[in-house]
Amino acid sequence: MRSLFDKTQYKNLHFKNRFVKAAVWEALASDDGHLTSELLDIYHELAKGGISTIITGYTYVDKDEHPNPNMMAIYDDSFIEEYQKMTDIVHQYDSNIILQLVYGGSMSRLNPPSSHILSPSGVLDEVTNIKPFEMTKNDIKDLVEKFALASLRARKAGFDGIEIHAAHGYLLSQFLSPKFNLRKDEYGGSLINRSRIIIEIIHAIRELLGNDYPIWIKLNSSDFCEGGLTSDESLEIAQILAKEGLDAVEVSGGNNSTKSVATNNLGAIRTKVAISRENESYFKDYAIMLSEKVDIPVILTGGNRHYDVMDKLLQTSKISYFGLARPLISEPDLINKWEMGDYKEPNCVSCNSCFGIKGKRCILNQS
Repeated sequence: MRSLFDKTQYKNLHFKNRFVKAAVWEALASDDGHLTSELLDIYHELAKGGISTIITGYTYVDKDEHPNPNMMAIYDDSFIEEYQKMTDIVHQYDSNIILQLVYGGSMSRLNPPSSHILSPSGVLDEVTNIKPFEMTKNDIKDLVEKFALASLRARKAGFDGIEIHAAHGYLLSQFLSPKFNLRKDEYGGSLINRSRIIIEIIHAIRELLGNDYPIWIKLNSSDFCEGGLTSDESLEIAQILAKEGLDAVEVSGGNNSTKSVATNNLGAIRTKVAISRENESYFKDYAIMLSEKVDIPVILTGGNRHYDVMDKLLQTSKISYFGLARPLISEPDLINKWEMGDYKEPNCVSCNSCFGIKGKRCILNQS
């Protein structure tokens, strides 16, 4: 029988348990994306709390494209030495740390937004009202290189791997979505074409770093909007990417560039999760199917709350790991409590008030 506190290994990554800290934009970096002491404190707190693996907040790879204020960045070598401080802190606690890489595209809330925002096809973002520029093939080639160089810097800084953010309506998510990718060239149309930019990123990273450095992806199970990426398409894309050298899939969902996703509570950070256990782990059906179709680890993120719910999923499926974000914002030491046998009700009630507090802190912990 598998356990949530199994020690596992995949390739050169060792996991002391099956819990993963899912990415959160802390909004605590400097204006140009550099580390601050407040950020280091948060990652120290998380690693000390018992989590096996931390996925960082999303980190931008292009200096001229800054999706949100005070995001972490890694667009040049000046970041390597300071990120070494972060990875050293996390490794003290026998935890892994994965750097999440992103190009935001029209899903930008920077005010004012970056001056030259790219997208697959120049489709107006109905949430941000940004009309981005359609990418040329040279733009695509340049961005692929930026992801690869960012990954090289990540390894030099001691990160145990990188995660490509291709969910939630950010640029790479838009390439996968027929709602936003209207291209007629080799980057649009079929599933393999819509996946091509991500395949090229994976190959470029492999050329620089070899086959052993972990490359993960955050992938929408569905866009949950009319004309968007469907679950069936996503399952096929995940299988394509697994064959192209991907090492793990973190399952998420919801295209935040569409108003209906927010209106109908269909995004990645859904409210009212705590009403009943049936509302938890809301991407589980897709994750279960995906775990049957790929030979790489599947990480289920989204609404994981109770120990017993995750344990049942572990026993009845091939899902390997479970991502948590808001519960660990509320209780950074929740994993340590569970390991000691205290399978308490988590404090988090998915109210999302943490997103309005500096550093994304739980409202219940404010004095």
